[in-house]
Amino acid sequence: MLDKQRETIKYEAEHIKSVLRVLHQSNDAKLVYPASKVIESAIYDLDKAYIFGTFKTKQTLDNIKDKTKLYHVLKMDPYYLGAAYLLASKTIDFKPIENLQKNIILFMLGAGIFFSILGYFLGRLFVAPMRDSIEQMNHFIQDTTHELNTPISTILTNIEMIETYGKYEQSKELQRIEIASKTLSRIYEDLTYLNLNNDYYREVELVNITKLIEERMVYFSTMLQSRGITIRLELIPEKILKIDRNDGVRLIDNLLSNAIKYNKKNGTLTVKLTEESLRIIDTGIGIAQKDLKDISKRFKRANKSEGGFGIGLDIVNQVVNSYGFVLHITSQLNKGTEVEIRWKK
Repeated sequence: MLDKQRETIKYEAEHIKSVLRVLHQSNDAKLVYPASKVIESAIYDLDKAYIFGTFKTKQTLDNIKDKTKLYHVLKMDPYYLGAAYLLASKTIDFKPIENLQKNIILFMLGAGIFFSILGYFLGRLFVAPMRDSIEQMNHFIQDTTHELNTPISTILTNIEMIETYGKYEQSKELQRIEIASKTLSRIYEDLTYLNLNNDYYREVELVNITKLIEERMVYFSTMLQSRGITIRLELIPEKILKIDRNDGVRLIDNLLSNAIKYNKKNGTLTVKLTEESLRIIDTGIGIAQKDLKDISKRFKRANKSEGGFGIGLDIVNQVVNSYGFVLHITSQLNKGTEVEIRWKK
């Protein structure tokens, strides 16, 4: 649009030049400057001094600053009537440009809305099969988890009865069954916790963490014995912590389970409880430094040789965040791992 207006100025300037040439060749004593109704113009001598023109104020050739106008300087050779330069000017017509800008904005807005709606429906259309598959998988996991509860509880209950009443001698086969059942039970509890997405009622109370750790050590005693792991307990007596008991069990169980699973055979497991923190130290395979920053993320497993889903530390991290605790993990490959949970006094 601006180029079209520039062409108009150039055309009018050439027309004025041609009229000046005719006047220059004419013998008529009365000379009339060829003013244009479309543009403003002026002629200048060889030194660029103003001779005559239709500008309301004299316009110099070397000081053209008005940004609301378009200018065109035409050099005339030969010098008609002593004029060496012709300056033509026209005020820019912004109305069609503004109309174009408005149309572009409206078009872009309309196109944006159209493609957003189109993208939304196409996205839902393309993602629908995957979303349905994920929902089916989630329902399957929830149903499977629910169905596992009864047989696992039955197995554990019967094992406890056998051990309590001594109907059969303790055997390695029975130990293996007990270990497998307790592993399934812990997996069931973890999956239930994840399926609820933390949306469950917490009964926060004063819990004796010292006693709770001792109870969970008894729970894991069969697994510890089967791997020949030496236990070192350094627990202060009667440490009370304000926490939901189930969260406390879940926290301790996942830490102990990882320390047992990834420990070396005949290794050492140290549990230290102080007024400020709980530390669980193993002499296991350790974790590479590059994996430490992401090790507490869900499904993250630094070692693929051992079983598991990579949800243990994620659950620990969720529980820790729920109570404002701090989780800190240090590890060295082939030397062991230390997990520390610090809480406010």
